[in-house]
Amino acid sequence: MDLVLNYVDYNFFTPYVYPTTWPEDEPFRQIISLLIVTNLGALVLYLLFGTLSYYLVFDHSLKQHPQFLENQVQLEIKYALQSLPWISIPTVALFFAEVRGYSRLYDNIEDSPYGWFGVILSMLSFLFFTDMCIYWIHRFLHHKLVYKRLHKPHHRWKVATPFASHAFHPVDGFLQSIPYHIYPFLFPLHKVTYLGLYIAVNVWTISIHDGDYRMPDFLKHIINGSAHHTDHHLYFDYNYGQYFTLWDKIGGSYKSPSSFEGKGPHDYLKKLKSGELASIKNDNHADDVVSRDSLKNK
Repeated sequence: MDLVLNYVDYNFFTPYVYPTTWPEDEPFRQIISLLIVTNLGALVLYLLFGTLSYYLVFDHSLKQHPQFLENQVQLEIKYALQSLPWISIPTVALFFAEVRGYSRLYDNIEDSPYGWFGVILSMLSFLFFTDMCIYWIHRFLHHKLVYKRLHKPHHRWKVATPFASHAFHPVDGFLQSIPYHIYPFLFPLHKVTYLGLYIAVNVWTISIHDGDYRMPDFLKHIINGSAHHTDHHLYFDYNYGQYFTLWDKIGGSYKSPSSFEGKGPHDYLKKLKSGELASIKNDNHADDVVSRDSLKNK
């Protein structure tokens, strides 16, 4: 984060905002600057990529689904915008520790113990580490002692849009982001790589709420995509993973997405439009009547 802070200090804060007598490395100034940068950065990431995904990727026919709430998009955005400033407070504390040099982030490729190979390896280990941690944090948030207070607000959106991606209770949102922040305190990581990964995981979070369930066949049971996460919202106890299905398979919570089996939200809408669901309901009703009549005859 010091790369971003140095950039905005040089180009904006120092020449236009703060007194010239206030040193850039003064702790209180750094905290104020980090609060501003973190909140603005979160807003830009959320609104920019959320809007692009909503208009370019999200299938708006899903808004006709019976479990899509009235004014849901507005509610998702409102909830996210209320939560993000609160999430930023503990986030800034961790960013501040990074800026003050307590992490294992490094500036140059030459500083990596294994050069470019070390950078690539750290990217893979970052994904593995954060995926593992988020899986268990996510499962913890589904425990009956904390679910209603912390995680249930995010499950309000059964058929989500990209704007649901950051619509969390503040404590929930921060808890699930902790693995991203603690990784560079535990393992060496290139600063630009970390910044890129941090942006990428936020974009990924948006993408698994975008309602686009398409995926190459060979990745369908490896990558935890939008189809998997949609089933998590619909069926609650499955597919807790962030990027991969590995930990769901280890933890016994993996569910093959209903969309891959012709039973997803799009399939439901098709059946609804064709009248197939109505005929199924009528058939079931007729069976119930026959059953009741047979019981009476007995």
